[in-house]
Amino acid sequence: MASKGNKIVSKGIPQLKDAFVVIVKTEWNSHIVDKLEKGVTDVLKKNKIDFKTIIVPGAVEIPFAVKAYSESALPEADAFITLGTVIRGGTPHFDYVCKSVTDGILSLNLTLDMPVIFGVLTVDNEDQALERAGGHHGNKGEEAANTAIKMIALNRKLKK
Repeated sequence: MASKGNKIVSKGIPQLKDAFVVIVKTEWNSHIVDKLEKGVTDVLKKNKIDFKTIIVPGAVEIPFAVKAYSESALPEADAFITLGTVIRGGTPHFDYVCKSVTDGILSLNLTLDMPVIFGVLTVDNEDQALERAGGHHGNKGEEAANTAIKMIALNRKLKK
């Protein structure tokens, strides 16, 4: 069972200069993902961090978009935040999608020079997703943005 939010994650948010975050979100379950994105953008705006959003069809496409952006001539990202919602259905499709997106994001974290934050909800039903997109479990988008800020600061510190 999920906790009602990690209150520690919002403490000690470092102040960053000239940070740029790319949000990669899915079209699928947009009524939930849009709430996660609002949580992300609220935190980024509050911390004066520039961002861009890229939209992909589904969760499996997220790692491709992150990799393609990181290899493009577009402005370099200091971090990526991935957003999606995968809801269990009556077939094994849920398991394959969750494993694919999780493995893809893990691989990116081990190969790219910037952090890729996992903000993909993997839930049993829509109610659980809504609880985590601004409901009584908080907004996991806000947590993802706070994590991105902390990881950008850590990455910058380690590169000095």
